[in-house]
Amino acid sequence: MVGACCAGASGGGGAVSPFWVDPDSRAAQQAAAWRREGRAADAALMDRIASRAQAEWLNGPNPGPVVRARTSAAARAGRLAVLVAYYIPNRDCGQYSTGGASGAADYRAWVDQFAAALGDRGAYIVVEPDAVSQVVAGCTRVVAAERYGLLAYAVDRLKRQPHTHVYLDAGNSSWIPDAWRQVGALKSSGVARADGFALNVSNFQTDKASSAYGDWLSKDLGGKHYVIDTSRNGNGPYAGAGGGSGGAAVAEATDGWCNPPGRALGAPPTTRTGNALLDAYLWIKRPGESDGTCRGGPSAGQWWPAYALELARNASE
Repeated sequence: MVGACCAGASGGGGAVSPFWVDPDSRAAQQAAAWRREGRAADAALMDRIASRAQAEWLNGPNPGPVVRARTSAAARAGRLAVLVAYYIPNRDCGQYSTGGASGAADYRAWVDQFAAALGDRGAYIVVEPDAVSQVVAGCTRVVAAERYGLLAYAVDRLKRQPHTHVYLDAGNSSWIPDAWRQVGALKSSGVARADGFALNVSNFQTDKASSAYGDWLSKDLGGKHYVIDTSRNGNGPYAGAGGGSGGAAVAEATDGWCNPPGRALGAPPTTRTGNALLDAYLWIKRPGESDGTCRGGPSAGQWWPAYALELARNASE
């Protein structure tokens, strides 16, 4: 069982990090392969990813075995797994990461399996990236009340497990710039019973922009805390042509959220943020996994070593 025992543990880059690092991640495998091939410099760069905690995305049926394996490995190491629940019906509003449960009953059963597999092991859990903001932005594939009800079910069920830290996704500062527009939707989706909300998942907004947005949103949510995805925001958002913010934007090769060039790893995962409302910087998007079939990338979620290497090479630490 893992509680607050490890909040002062030191992780990569000297940052405070209680989070578990997967020793067999795709980045770790890539670094090992490149060392065997004599690419020592590239392997050392890949270690910037492999040595840091990254979230595990649960995006298919039967989440129990993976949830159980990851949280058990983390508990043995005295750390906490970071998990993403990503199986809402009509996921991603039919874009690159389309899929999810077949309906409401299927989703609730999936959430039950996820929660049961946690047992009494601690974890940080991000609930359904984009699911709230896509509705606010106008996705017509879903019925708002049904989606919000399913999200509230997920929050409530996951919070019944001891030692869980549950954060409902709230998009990013560029997508819905007026934070107040999300307040009602987040409340309907159970944010009051979560530990807080998550920002910038799979996006590139700066820590400064995200924390300002998080502070504004927190004021309207009764002081709720939040976490920020810093996995790829080291150089901020792409400023080239078509710099869209993602989510409900039309998926085109020029969109700024889909495999944009010149990006960099951001701040390593840590609970030392300097902001009382900001609980942690997390690597929720796994650096090096494609956003989708744009700019020559493989399908969403697939490992892309060339892109991972660019992120690491451009990083400041």
